[in-house]
Amino acid sequence: MASYHLSVKTGGKGKATSHADYIAREGKYAREKDNDLEHQESGNMPAWAAHKPSEFWKAADTFERANGCTYREIEIALPRELTPAQRLELVRDFIQQEIGDRHAYQFAIHNPRAAIEGGEQPHAHIMFSERLNDGIERDPQLYFKRANTKNPERGGAKKSRFGETPTERKAYLIAQRERWADLQNKYLERYQHADRVDARSLKAQGIEREPERHFGAGQVRQFNTAQLHALMERREAERQAQHCRDECNCVIDVTTTLREALAERDNVTETPKCEVMQNATQGRTFDFEKESDKLNALVSDAMKDIQEEIDLQSLVNDAMAEFQNIHQELVKQQEREYWAEQRRQQENERQRLAEQKRQKPDDGWSFSR
Repeated sequence: MASYHLSVKTGGKGKATSHADYIAREGKYAREKDNDLEHQESGNMPAWAAHKPSEFWKAADTFERANGCTYREIEIALPRELTPAQRLELVRDFIQQEIGDRHAYQFAIHNPRAAIEGGEQPHAHIMFSERLNDGIERDPQLYFKRANTKNPERGGAKKSRFGETPTERKAYLIAQRERWADLQNKYLERYQHADRVDARSLKAQGIEREPERHFGAGQVRQFNTAQLHALMERREAERQAQHCRDECNCVIDVTTTLREALAERDNVTETPKCEVMQNATQGRTFDFEKESDKLNALVSDAMKDIQEEIDLQSLVNDAMAEFQNIHQELVKQQEREYWAEQRRQQENERQRLAEQKRQKPDDGWSFSR
């Protein structure tokens, strides 16, 4: 099932180089085993860093002002349903959409294995400079100086702020999240996957549950068997619930389409009926004994209309029956979720009591000679 994630972070002076090494799995972050780096590349770099983006981030850490931002990062989850080549195409399109040729950037796609279920977790880190490319050649020191509006060639590259006020920055982020969801859904549709993502919160989508907390590999290793089992049960219950919601939406779409088809058919057949009435009022009659073919044709058309009505009504009835079955299954699934949560709470309470018992000193009788 496709999942949605987009977050934006910023890095201060002295943070860019190490973070670039992290996403590129270089330096102290290089891995010989379990290497999850799927792809990396950079673009829009100035001439002195065109073939080595690490030089750009080193210059940012060195020459950016003390309280300045050396990079912004967009972190996005990528759909497991797509192949590595399709995911790379998706990330490049997103970068072209959001960054274009305006900012120097570096990105990497990671695809680690999930710590609990072992499945793929593809995601991308997109680092880019807030400074705009204006076509003026600058050395590293001048590039990161304060911009000079009157004489741009004497100052550094101007920064893009992505909104002047907190309200404007929030609006920009919300719009960016929606753009990422739209682009991701276009790719899922293009490569014929039924799943879709939604940038809205669970509450806005009408889903009444708390978002699941992300657990890293280190935290997962500390879980006992019961905790892992409870977590996997919850995830399976959520998948089933989402499947039921999708099925309900499909049924609603089908019934809506059928109603529209019936209304459209009635509108189309209204005109021929009027013409028949006009012929009758003009006194035009048919001798069906001599013109039996016309009678057969009229009867055949009438029978086709009746059969179409029966077929459409049958489809509606089947769709509504399926809807009721799905609704009942959803209720049962909610009950299973409830009891799974109850078992998890009981297990947590049992563990808490056991821990208290282990830590409590022994106050029993002691005998001595």
